[in-house]
Parts: sequence; C-alpha cells; structure tokens
Amino acid sequence: MTRVFVALDVPDPAAAEAWMRRLAPHRHFKVGLELFLAAGPDRVARWAGEGIHLFLDLKFHDIPNTVAAAVRQARRLGARLVTVHAAGGPGMIRAAVDAAEGALAVVAVTVLTSLDAPALRAMGLPPADRWAEQLARTAVEAGAHGLVTSGEEVAALARAWPAVRRVVPGIRPAGSAADDQARAVTPATAVRRGATDLVVGRPVLRAADPAAALAQILAEAGAPADRPPTPEPASGAESAQEAREGAPGPDTDR
Repeated sequence: MTRVFVALDVPDPAAAEAWMRRLAPHRHFKVGLELFLAAGPDRVARWAGEGIHLFLDLKFHDIPNTVAAAVRQARRLGARLVTVHAAGGPGMIRAAVDAAEGALAVVAVTVLTSLDAPALRAMGLPPADRWAEQLARTAVEAGAHGLVTSGEEVAALARAWPAVRRVVPGIRPAGSAADDQARAVTPATAVRRGATDLVVGRPVLRAADPAAALAQILAEAGAPADRPPTPEPASGAESAQEAREGAPGPDTDR
C-alpha cells in the first residue's frame, strides 16, 4: 500500500496545525528542520499523540553515538519514520537502527533530489544513479528499514532491495512546476517504478484547492485516503452523562 506524506514546510506550528485541520482526515505528515525547530519537540510529540503519522525528516548525519541518541529522542516523540544520511556510513546507520528498537523506521537518504549531474560532478561524485546505488547498498547492509531516493533511481533500488521501504520526495503531479527539484516525477510514475512512500509539499500547500490537490495525488498514486481515527469508547459514567445532556462525541477532525 502506497503512503503519501504531506510535507509541512511552514514556518510555525500554528500554520502546521491549520494545515492538519484543513487536510483532515489525512494524517500522514512530514516535519522537517524548519518546523521542528519552530515547534519544538514537545509540540511535535503532541501531534503524534493526537494520531498524526509523523515522518520526522531531520536527516541525521553525525558520529554513531550522537545519531543513536537523536533516534532515541525521535522514538520518544512518537515518530513513525526518521531520516539519516546514508553517507554517514554503516556504523552510524547500524547505531540508528539499534536505537530505534523496532519502534520506528530508519530510512536512509541517498542522493538529494535537488542535486543534478553538474552539482554531483562539482563534488567529485559519480552520476546520481551510481552514487544512489552505492549509498543504498551501504544502508541496507547496515540494517536500514528504507531508502529515500528520487523517482529516477527508485526502479533500480526496488529491483535490488524489494523488501525495504522506498521513499520518493520531489513528487509533482502532471502539469505542475518542478520548483527546485532537479529529478521530480509524477505520483503514478513513482509508484510504477517501485515507490512505497511519496512525499509532496508545494503542489498541495500552494494549490488553489489543497484538499482537491491532495485527493488528485492520492488517486494518481493509487493510495487510499486516510479515515478519521475511531474515537475510544467513553466510560459508563461518561456515556450516561452524554446521553442525559445530549453531548456530542469526541472531535474526530484528525
């Protein structure tokens, strides 16, 4: 089943929460560096506690001990996925996976979708397809649960490692602008090539009708729409009180 995460690339938590309400019942959201620093870990943890399927995209890249400590904090916050840079090496990735303790998926970033061939050459790196495969092999052999890759490289990685999650950012519906994504693909193309998770931001947040734009992306990807969370049943005393007062049930916006 394909999952679609909406990237909440907004500068403050109030704006993020407004988007969560506006796109409800969708509950798969990605929080990156800007929003995480603006909101703080306690507020991010509250979102996870309210039923948001949280993709914490902080791209950890440090010595193994530091990254392991950071992943433990991400686990404490209730994140479902967390990113690390595959270029951090096998020791760092293994430390991240061990720290996750099976409670969240550690997905390794291969080649950023903003990097094109000239940029890679300028850094002395091989072409994106070869570099992505090298990084992916390092990550998977170190135990990573998934890979972050562009839609151009995902087919080769899906053939080589079909058992891991393959997260494709830079998704752009047919006819939309690529913005700063050098290797953007449509939802349907990404899924056809082997993506298991898609990340989309500006095509939804900048749309005239964001909910309709998201629905179109879900349809193109063949991804099911999220359902509102099922409210927990009230205790006997609470149920009786609600019946007497005609009180509404719990809010299920998210």
